[in-house]
Amino acid sequence: MRFHDGELAAQRAAGLTEQAERVRPIVASTVPRGAADFLLRRRLLVLGAADRDGRVWATTLQGPEGFVSAVGPSTVRVTADVPATDPLAEALRGTVEVGTLAIDLATRKRLRVNGRWRPVDGGAEIEVAQAYGNCPKYIQARAVLEEAPAGGGPVATRGTALSAAQAELVAGADTFFVATAAAGGADVSHRGGAPGVVRVVSPTELTWPDYVGNAMMMTAGNLSLQPAAGLLFPDWRTGATLQLTGTAEVRPAPAGEVAGPATGRETVFRVAGTVWTENAFPTGWSAPAYSRFNYGAA
Repeated sequence: MRFHDGELAAQRAAGLTEQAERVRPIVASTVPRGAADFLLRRRLLVLGAADRDGRVWATTLQGPEGFVSAVGPSTVRVTADVPATDPLAEALRGTVEVGTLAIDLATRKRLRVNGRWRPVDGGAEIEVAQAYGNCPKYIQARAVLEEAPAGGGPVATRGTALSAAQAELVAGADTFFVATAAAGGADVSHRGGAPGVVRVVSPTELTWPDYVGNAMMMTAGNLSLQPAAGLLFPDWRTGATLQLTGTAEVRPAPAGEVAGPATGRETVFRVAGTVWTENAFPTGWSAPAYSRFNYGAA
């Protein structure tokens, strides 16, 4: 795997070129050995992609164990219905570049699989371009106590700015996901921290600190080439999700706001569209066990 120009520039700006080169070999074009069983046991897959208008969104796909499977060294199959209310529903009916994240919150394990999504009978297949495991940093451990979304089918409400209730959810979040797309591919990443890690500047602007990560700077690298981005905030209590689309950039953090694992950089996200969906996500999660890395632990 080679880093694209945006990733290389972001690594240089952060002083992480050597570290990124050391970890680069973990990224493969095949599913890592031993990861097939991990995929089979997942009931939740986070996905990021651009819609037909070029807006980037993050969403979740759900199903019983086995709905995600490695059917070959470079092919992952997904058998899940995408609700018509989802902003990526139309794009996922065709061929599209996707970033996916298979995550087990209870054990803080995660696997990134990025590649080309194409519909097949009974679901879709992803032709793997990048696959690698991530460390457990900043993941709040949670176990789901109920398998199905609450209530009936999904009910979506669209907007162009955060409502008061949505701003409250974002301001109290300890976990969210960010999708980006550039250089012919897509990516979706987990972001976590202590509650309040995301600051609501206004109904159309959010910021969050950049934390020490794997040094590859894939999200920042994509944003340096293409600022389109999407965010996903789960409501663990009600089973609703908040999806945001807009633009993002990485910039120096204000003086005096660098603490714990923060790097001195922050991301600013400007909201262009919102989708609030009830009955979209499993409910009844356990209380979180916060990651020790949130507070700068080594």
